Amino acid sequence: MQQEKIDLSDQTKTLPELTPEEHAIYEWQMWTPGFGELGQQKLKSTSVLISRVGGLGSIVAYQLAAAGIGKLVLAHGGQIKPSDLNRQILMTYQGLGQSRVDSAKERLLQLNPRLDIQAFDENISPENCESIMAEADLVIDCAPLFAERFAMNDGALTKRIPLIECAMYELEAQLTTIIPGKTPCLRCIYPETPPLWKREFPVFGAVSGTVGCLAAMEAIKLISGLGTLLTNTLLTIDLRTMTTRKLQLKRSQQCQCQVLTSAPLR
Repeated sequence: MQQEKIDLSDQTKTLPELTPEEHAIYEWQMWTPGFGELGQQKLKSTSVLISRVGGLGSIVAYQLAAAGIGKLVLAHGGQIKPSDLNRQILMTYQGLGQSRVDSAKERLLQLNPRLDIQAFDENISPENCESIMAEADLVIDCAPLFAERFAMNDGALTKRIPLIECAMYELEAQLTTIIPGKTPCLRCIYPETPPLWKREFPVFGAVSGTVGCLAAMEAIKLISGLGTLLTNTLLTIDLRTMTTRKLQLKRSQQCQCQVLTSAPLR
């Protein structure tokens, strides 16, 4: 299958103007061929849901905030623990025992006070997914548990909005972009929760940081129409050997995504 270029923006929507301050802050990235001021306006007009804002999600959120995204919807329950501090850059030692999502919001607003943030002090589940996802144009899945991942996958398919899937384990990372009705969904790749999957696993912050930056860049590309996306493709990275691979994906005829999107196989 061919990778494709997709422009997330609503062509009928009036894009917001950039302020002189925004021109000054984002000038260098607007010099990128194929992005420009129009790409920056598209970022400003877009709302992105990130679940969760731990090792992966904190990097994604930070990079999107730095790039000038208009709104972030953050979902992450619980309080900061010592084991978070080796990789979760939006958490602090002084914040131990305090809300993770509140810490993330505070740190992101220090970087970008123009940012609109909607914070949910809870993890995504089938029961709350619809309400948390209500205002999102794009979902970035950074959750460690497949129950959350499947809930976001099903919600994105039902709402028909793109979903960027990113994950890591030890020194390995992977990334793909899901477009409802056009690409394989998460259930096509993993019909069921992998039997050996555990909540806690070996990880370096630099590994989650690597894939988090890639996911943020994939989101910027998807929103602005820049470059080629990882649709129908799973990017895998082995940081132990610095080896990358691109695996072609196909939609499963048995997958329930066929029902949720009501779209024919391509």
